[in-house]
This record gives sequence, C-alpha cells and structure tokens, in this order.
Amino acid sequence: MFPLRDVIPSRTTPFVTVAIIIVNVLAFLFEQSLGPRGLDEFIKTHAFIPADFVWSTIFTSMFLHGSWFHLGGNMWSLWIFGDNVEDRLGHARYLGFYLLCGVVATLAHSWSDPASMVPTVGASGAIAGVMGAYFVLYPHSRVLTLIFIVFYVNIVEIPAVVFLGFWFLMQLLSGVGTLAASSGAEAGGIAFWAHIAGFAVGAGLVKLLAPPQPPEYWDVPGEGRRAGSDE
Repeated sequence: MFPLRDVIPSRTTPFVTVAIIIVNVLAFLFEQSLGPRGLDEFIKTHAFIPADFVWSTIFTSMFLHGSWFHLGGNMWSLWIFGDNVEDRLGHARYLGFYLLCGVVATLAHSWSDPASMVPTVGASGAIAGVMGAYFVLYPHSRVLTLIFIVFYVNIVEIPAVVFLGFWFLMQLLSGVGTLAASSGAEAGGIAFWAHIAGFAVGAGLVKLLAPPQPPEYWDVPGEGRRAGSDE
C-alpha cells in the first residue's frame, strides 16, 4: 500500500514540516556531492552507530538518508501526515515533538542491537512518531491509497486507523522477528524497532501536547462532528 494523500486539509501553513523536508533534501544533496570516499567518511562521522554511541549523531542521523528512494518515501509520508499534526500542536511544540520522537526511536534501535557497527541514517523514526500522533488525533480521517498486488492495481480510501494500524503491525511483527534472528535489529537496512518506538511514543505523547478541545474545523470534511468524539 502506498499513501497518496489524506482527506484533511491543512488549516495553517506547515512551516516546520516544510522546513524539515527542505533540510533533509539539502542534506542529501550535500551527501551526493561528496563522492564515494568523502561520503563514506561523512556517514561514519554523522550517522548513528550503536556500538560507537555518540549523542550528537542521534540528531544528525535524523537528517541523512541512504538513497533517493529512502529520502522520497520518508519525506512523502511526512508531507501527508505532518501538516495536520503541526496544525494541532502548533509550530514550536511540533518541532520539539518531532525531534523527541526521533531521539526515542534511535535509542530504541540502539537497545535492540547495541553491538551493531552498521551506520544508521534516516528520518523514519521521527516520522513514525508523527504517524502515531495522526493515528490518535484523527481516527475518523481517511487515506487515499494506491494498492498493488501483482497485477491488481487500484486506488481506494482507507480509514487512517486501518492504514496506520496495519503499518504499525507490520513493523512490530518484523521487529519481533529480528530479535530472534542472529543478524540483529536491522533486516534489509530497516531499523524496525526505531519505527515501533517512534510510533508508540508519538501516539502516547501527542495527547499531552495537543489542545484538549480542538476547533471544529479539524473534523473530517463531509462527515460533521460525531457525538461524544473529541475529533
């Protein structure tokens, strides 16, 4: 499943989400300008390596990516879900929330495989936190999704709780599988426990940070306000 967009328009300009995307793209372009040897040294210095724990790399690694596909997938997910979470939290709280989710996600990855010497880069842990926040804040939202199974291709609207819940379940199952494997926490270059922890802390923390009674214009378009709902 590939998300195309959600159904809730942004009510404010998502300055922080846009800024994070720009910083990630610029950082990746800088990576590409270094050449193979320079890039290797840069990644060794600024990526997060569990067995060579350096606090500053927890933050720098959040803005680095391993490929255009890695960058594009992460930034697309952030664009779809981040603007609405930023709406609810406000710009400053959203930035702190994003960074905190990324820190917790990286620490979870370190816990899952503390002896790993594999450099870890990517914003997916922080973005998983944004997805967890969206899951909690917008349970009635829907995600326009591209579904492709072998030769079957279709575009359908899926409830956000189903789309994000399925995504989290897949990460959890994969993460449990990696704990039982001798290869450690990463499988195919994916730090599943970073995703799991990011999503969980995002879902848990957002209720503490979001306004207790959000304005009515955060309802899902066309559905009206549900009785007894805080959405």
